[in-house]
Amino acid sequence: MKLRGREKYKLVKLTFGLQPNTSNVTKLPPRECSKRRAMAQNISPEQSGAGGSSKHSDDSLPVKDNHAVSKRLHKELMNLMMANEKGISAFPDGENIFKWVGTIAGPINTVYASQTYRLSLDFPNSYPYAAPVVKFLTPCFHPNVDLQGAICLDILKDKWSALYDVRTILLSIQSLLGEPNNESPLNAQAAMMWNDQKEYKKIPRRLL
Repeated sequence: MKLRGREKYKLVKLTFGLQPNTSNVTKLPPRECSKRRAMAQNISPEQSGAGGSSKHSDDSLPVKDNHAVSKRLHKELMNLMMANEKGISAFPDGENIFKWVGTIAGPINTVYASQTYRLSLDFPNSYPYAAPVVKFLTPCFHPNVDLQGAICLDILKDKWSALYDVRTILLSIQSLLGEPNNESPLNAQAAMMWNDQKEYKKIPRRLL
């Protein structure tokens, strides 16, 4: 097979390890390269730029989430203050909007009547899609409250909904004081004594 002059030249270069001539290759501008890489990765060119700007975007997500949660909590605080609900209240603990201290009054016609309880509420970054961690700060002898103040309440666990708010939580805990769930107690002694209210009332008031 006869080779033309240009083809012979290419063959000689390849045989002796010479680099092919790339002077005729069209080089894309850096911006165009960025666009094509972005299209290949199915992301926008603005996010795929040099210097790891996509990493910067990922790092900023928690800040946006925190801002949204903070805005939601400020709104709940205003609603709670405007509602002026009797027997419950809650405010941020200092300047940290993610940590609140709430108070509930013991429901009337129960052994907890005339008592006032303080609770801590710690809100996660995923609130309101995840429930806050709520604990009694005031000692409370109750079937669904353990010695560390942890509370067994379905809406704070698997029954939580993003539609709930601080007001819902406090009212639910207040209702739980008078109507415990003895089927899943955290305090077995309190659960055993609950059905005998006369004995239950003998418990020192400081524990209630």
